[in-house]
Amino acid sequence: MAQELYSKITDALVEDGYIIIPHAISKELSKNLLSTAKKIKRFKRAGISNASNVHIDSNVRRDKIHWLDYDNGGVQSEFLDLTKGLQQYLNRELFLGLTYYEAHFALYEEDAFYETHLDAFAGSRNRTVTTVYYLNENWEQGDGGELVIYDENNSYLTTVAPHADTLVVFLSDKFPHEVLPTKKKRHSIAGWFRVDKRAGIPLPLEALTSLD
Repeated sequence: MAQELYSKITDALVEDGYIIIPHAISKELSKNLLSTAKKIKRFKRAGISNASNVHIDSNVRRDKIHWLDYDNGGVQSEFLDLTKGLQQYLNRELFLGLTYYEAHFALYEEDAFYETHLDAFAGSRNRTVTTVYYLNENWEQGDGGELVIYDENNSYLTTVAPHADTLVVFLSDKFPHEVLPTKKKRHSIAGWFRVDKRAGIPLPLEALTSLD
């Protein structure tokens, strides 16, 4: 099943640059990741940055984050093992040279949002492929928190409701996107396949300078 998922993602990245996959992995994994996220006592405010400035700006984004790490065969390890397999598949099929994957739990509390942005700065190939995996059970129309994706010309492409076990994958430097204000707590895992040298997770600056 994992190989089928990897193949589907790879084909879509080549053809369209992005893919949205409902019921992507398993309801059980999504449920267990949500349970883990809800037990986290401390989420950090996410920040924005450019090459010379790191700061918190509540007018741009209001989400909070907690970095994933291997947990001795637990649910975080299960998810990260799946992404490791995808990394290897993308490198083999597309020769992307991905060196590692980083990810964090993202918490959007009521009225939280994130304005339109790209996940990779112009001219930078540090972040190459973005993933977003949603964990929200019983999410209904009107709850807000949708992901809106635009093309390279900033024209509207699609809107994604943050339903549990939905996976979104796209090229980090090609698709501006935003998170609309949410009406209740919204959980997801945002991640990035990178091509730079791994310096450890969480990195002091990256804990503040996440772009999604």
